Order: sequence, then C-alpha cells, then structure tokens
Amino acid sequence: QVQLVESGGGLVQAGGSLRLSCAASGRTFSSYAMGWFRQAPGKEREFVASVSRSGGSTNYADSVKGRFTISRDFAKNTVYLQMNSLKPEDTAIYFCAADKFPVLTTSIDYWGQGTQVTVSS
Repeated sequence: QVQLVESGGGLVQAGGSLRLSCAASGRTFSSYAMGWFRQAPGKEREFVASVSRSGGSTNYADSVKGRFTISRDFAKNTVYLQMNSLKPEDTAIYFCAADKFPVLTTSIDYWGQGTQVTVSS
C-alpha cells in the first residue's frame, strides 16, 4: 500500500512559478514509476509528466515541455513538479500518481488527493 500526499499548490500570477511535492509513504517508493496529472473544471484528467522507476527517464505532455520539470528524491520518498512560466490554462487540480511498472502506464495503482493550482492573468 502506498499513500501519496501532494502539497505546494496555490495562487500565482501568469509567468510565475510553483513547485509541487508528492510525499509517498512506505518503503517501496523506488518500486514505482511516478507521475503528475491534472484536471481542470469541466475537463477530463490529463497527463502532465512522469519519471521512471529508476529516475533515469522522464516524459512530458507537449503543453508543458520546456516549462515543467519532474524529479524524484529517493532519500525523501518524494517526487516534485517544478512549474515555471505558468499560464492561466495551467489552472487545475494536480494529482500525483504511482504505477508499479518501470514507466508510467495507463493503469495507475495509486492516486493522491490533489492540490489546487490557480494561475491568474
């Protein structure tokens, strides 16, 4: 069992930055590929970024490439999402996800509760 707790969301002006954190419980953090998804009001949940189980590879949605960076800290059992040059269209609830496969797939095993990010214009 893995519990994921996100933090770091908030209100920021367009062009600003935020760093989201996702703390994972348990001793099996290194067994999971990790990722971030987001869901805006009235829209479906969408993929944002992922990092492999080993931390050696990352993947990003086209809409955030060059602006967001995902990373993981095995010593702290935490995955981060550094978000720069934020745009109003980045406004959403951001969810952390864990997948038991080496890279993130569509079969997510665990979800966090979400953290709100609001970008004002």
